[in-house]
Amino acid sequence: PLSKRRTKGTVREGQSPWQSHGLAQCPALAMVMRETSGAMMTDGGHKGEDSGQSPLFIVSGRNAAALADAASSDGWNAETARFDDDVEGAFLRSGAIIIVVDGRTNPAAAREAVRRLADAAEINAAALLVLVPKRDQALIADALVSGATHYLVAPFADGAFCHSLRYAERHAIRLAGGWGLIERRRAERPATVEQAARTLAGARDALTGVRDSASARRWVGARLTSGRGPFHIMLFAITRFEMINTAFGRETGDAILQAVARIVTPLAQELGGRRVLVARTSGAEFVIGLPDDHDGSRSRILADQISDQLERPMLAGLHLVTLSTRTVIVESASADRDAADLLRRASLALADAKGQSSDHVVHIGESGRTTRLFDDALQSDLRRALDRDEIDILFQPQVSVTSGRIIGVEALARWQHPVHGELGALTLFAVAEQSDYLLALSAHVQQRAISRAAQWPETLAKLRLSVNITTVDMARAGFADSFLAMVDRIGFPRARLTVEITESGLMEDLSLGATLLADLRAGGCRVAIDDFGTGYSSLAWLKALPLDYLKIDQKLAQDITGSTRDRIVVRGVIDMARALGLAVIAEGVETEEQLALLAREGCNYYQGFLCAEPLTAPALVALVADESARRA
Repeated sequence: PLSKRRTKGTVREGQSPWQSHGLAQCPALAMVMRETSGAMMTDGGHKGEDSGQSPLFIVSGRNAAALADAASSDGWNAETARFDDDVEGAFLRSGAIIIVVDGRTNPAAAREAVRRLADAAEINAAALLVLVPKRDQALIADALVSGATHYLVAPFADGAFCHSLRYAERHAIRLAGGWGLIERRRAERPATVEQAARTLAGARDALTGVRDSASARRWVGARLTSGRGPFHIMLFAITRFEMINTAFGRETGDAILQAVARIVTPLAQELGGRRVLVARTSGAEFVIGLPDDHDGSRSRILADQISDQLERPMLAGLHLVTLSTRTVIVESASADRDAADLLRRASLALADAKGQSSDHVVHIGESGRTTRLFDDALQSDLRRALDRDEIDILFQPQVSVTSGRIIGVEALARWQHPVHGELGALTLFAVAEQSDYLLALSAHVQQRAISRAAQWPETLAKLRLSVNITTVDMARAGFADSFLAMVDRIGFPRARLTVEITESGLMEDLSLGATLLADLRAGGCRVAIDDFGTGYSSLAWLKALPLDYLKIDQKLAQDITGSTRDRIVVRGVIDMARALGLAVIAEGVETEEQLALLAREGCNYYQGFLCAEPLTAPALVALVADESARRA
């Protein structure tokens, strides 16, 4: 129920993302607060007293009726849904311009609801307000990364909820470009779940599955009108792609574009979270936007990673193809009136870069002049972070497909950078690879992960731990002996340890990799080949490698819900692994549909957001305890 306590003075909560930085105390924003609580909404000439004509969509558990009553008393026509309903379809049919997700009693369900509704909200220029319990401040960051536009922390006063709805309404009106366009959007809303599904699918590029050009324009337009200052977008293209189509055929070209999307999306999401934009604008051109990249440094890191990944030989059908790329990072300018202006400047800059620049990545500043972004500072920061022991470890559960039990975890590195925020393992190791710190980082992560696991309480005593080794580790003389000695010194049982190496890393030196894995396996560890499906290995080579597990790359696992051909590929990989006596772990599983299809094909284990995101050790203990309680 809504709190009945009143506050003195101005409203304390109902914050949008910029208010969380203390801007609510400025005079201009105070004036906006007074405006939104009054009778008149200035954007598009819409009056607040007419808001009841606009449905409000509320997703909640037991508080749905109380929230609907509070909104109705302020003139809103509230429609409600429960967390286990088809919230996407219900929202699209409602015609609402504001979504309220109530996370006060069930934060986990709220996180999932925000994730499910984010695309639909963005497509329809709707605001997404999340109600957050005071004890779970982490939900704020999770919700904003997933796509929420506003949040309100409970307990809150009578008027705070209604004030928050006014803020959200202003935001939706600005996104839509005025009240008249909102009315037109409402008239075009789908009436059935099937139509809703087609509406959502229409925001995706049919070939690659990433966002389409219309989605890109909406994203850029919303960022331009947000008032949050300059930002950067990245436009990159596969050069001479027409020659690839001519030489190998359009089917091979399509396979390459699909592979590009599979490679680029996780790289972008690691740096920008789930609100990152990855879209195919035309042909072999893609645009990427990171929501919080004010100085362009993250875009530069990402551009370097993309160039490095895409310019490795790529297997497309029966052909081994080597690509080349050109990338421009363009800063928004005050002269950009809308998304078309900024995207046009980016396209012109990319055309120039293709024809003139020898650099793979070009940065265009607000003035239009080419500048250079240096990431040397990030390499220095990494060195200091290693010295200060600032690289932490999170654990992502691995779950039995048949029993649903958590049987182990993979250790993942995380760095909370003071400027760039949380950086994941992909970024960490990419920065380290550009410097002399790759070996030091790998050793640090391995030792810290095993040390943390050795301190686990009795409730986690049966879980396996998976750690990663790099190609630099493989090349180090005597690595297997020193690694096993470190494990023994820490006191973690070798029999509960799995060592993972990526498919692409293994293929760089198959002979050396096979010897190392054999030594580690003989020492009592189990071994796994990671990210299978992203490299270029011959399947015949796998029978010669001393392996226990094959881990299917997350994009390959997620493709199982795609076409019949996608399912055949996944089925073939699983069947091949089982024939070789290997257990199969699917990465990146996010939906029940993916899990059901993987189970049908014989997959043994999975990891991904369907079970849990990477967790701290205390959160892992709580998750395992909760699982045990449910089974008791």
